[in-house]
Amino acid sequence: MNDGARVLVVDDEPQILRGLRVVLRNAGFQVDVAGSKAEALDALAARPPDAMVLDLVLPDGSGVEVCRDVRRWSGLPVIVLSAVGDEREKVRALDAGADDYVTKPFGSDELTARLRAVLRRAADADTEAAVTVGELTVDVAGRRVLVRGEEIHLTPIEFDLLRVLAVHRGKLVTHRQLLREVWGPEYSGETHYLRVHVAHIRAKIEADPSRPRLLVTDPGVGYRLGEPPS
Repeated sequence: MNDGARVLVVDDEPQILRGLRVVLRNAGFQVDVAGSKAEALDALAARPPDAMVLDLVLPDGSGVEVCRDVRRWSGLPVIVLSAVGDEREKVRALDAGADDYVTKPFGSDELTARLRAVLRRAADADTEAAVTVGELTVDVAGRRVLVRGEEIHLTPIEFDLLRVLAVHRGKLVTHRQLLREVWGPEYSGETHYLRVHVAHIRAKIEADPSRPRLLVTDPGVGYRLGEPPS
């Protein structure tokens, strides 16, 4: 249920704004629109929405800049819209605080599913002592991990990686963010550390580590715990 959640859509293409207004209203959302960075920031200040759908390319700035500005004062759920091949900007937006992304062209069902997911995570934030995804339970406070009810052993680094992903359950967490939170900012480029430890974690939590369903890779961007909404 959306319960009439209000979404601010920011894009400089009028036809996209019109299309998204129709799609989101049909899905039960209230919709405000903005065509530039300045309009978006004005709208956010005047009437803060429940979530924002944000294009990365704007006539007077970028979606990355909007994300950075918003994250100075708000935990507002943000989904960015990116063009195919825009990997660098997509990663920058996620590192700046965006919650998820959708690549153009995208289906209306995918966008609304991702919106519901980020709104649900925002509502559930900080309310769970343990995170459960399928047959996996991560007891964040107790530093315990259970698979099908049986406790498994993870090294401290493996647990810290899984903890970050569990806290952001369902959210794509970039390589840079994981490295920064687990090893520190000076390791933000050492992506090979992640590949090794993720492989070890999958061997312990996945039914079939060669076809992971719990700890999912987004190639070139990062990882998420739990499959993205379809």
